[in-house]
Amino acid sequence: KMTLETYAGPELGPMLVSDIAVQDVLRALEPIWRTKTETASRLRGRIESVLAWAAVAGHRVGDNPARWAGNLKEMLPAAAKVKDGDNQPAVQLDDVVRWFAALRAREGVGSRALEFLTLTACRSGEARGATWDEIDLEKSLWIVPSARMKMDREHRVPLSAGAVTLLKALPRLAGNPLVFPAAKGGTLSDMTLSATMKRLHETDVKEGGVGFVDRASKRPAVPHGLRSTFRDWISERTNFAGEMAETALAHKVSNAVEAAYRRGDMMEKRRQMMAAWADFLGGRNAKGKVLPFQGRR
Repeated sequence: KMTLETYAGPELGPMLVSDIAVQDVLRALEPIWRTKTETASRLRGRIESVLAWAAVAGHRVGDNPARWAGNLKEMLPAAAKVKDGDNQPAVQLDDVVRWFAALRAREGVGSRALEFLTLTACRSGEARGATWDEIDLEKSLWIVPSARMKMDREHRVPLSAGAVTLLKALPRLAGNPLVFPAAKGGTLSDMTLSATMKRLHETDVKEGGVGFVDRASKRPAVPHGLRSTFRDWISERTNFAGEMAETALAHKVSNAVEAAYRRGDMMEKRRQMMAAWADFLGGRNAKGKVLPFQGRR
């Protein structure tokens, strides 16, 4: 529902389903097909499902304009050829402390949502759709339900002290369950977080800095790239196990044997890892090696 509202709604929302044609579907897909390919591919499938239901229910006739084979396939490059996955422009490790300080100095719900996303290494949709009933501030725990997860599996996120402080400072709107509601009360747009990233980059350039650019692609960093920044920090600046990072990022385990034996989610170990990540972002212990978790304190 969230992807349909965010990306299809502006173009297709006001239209009768009987009037939607291929060009209308393309208007919704093309702006994000190369930059958010996985999201766009899922969006196409969901539009196709909605229009298929509309046809069966008697609200439209004819071919499904969102169908891929023999239809959109002839107009859009295959998702596998343009998919960026997690390799989107990322803030460099040497720049992230400065970037995070600039972010925390900004006001607004979008800035706080981006700060929360950074501290938890979660996906944009997970942060923007977060509700207060998912969060236990006393236990410093955020449980994202399977319905909101890419892998359709519940994800437990240990919250660092910084993340808890951020949440406690947020106002709560009566009757609105969202942690980061938009101005009109609905779900915050993904574009809001992207715009915040863009302004941080542009402001740094105006102030004589180099901006926040991914060195590999030479493009300004985007929200999803922060997950890559987190993964780089694990690999290059700490001794935390890589599988802990993969669990924190809620990635699918590709090795069937490893998946079978990995029953837990290493919550206590990840709790220390996320605390160390928050310290790093805040400029504390930014240059030192972070030691792995050795047991309960």
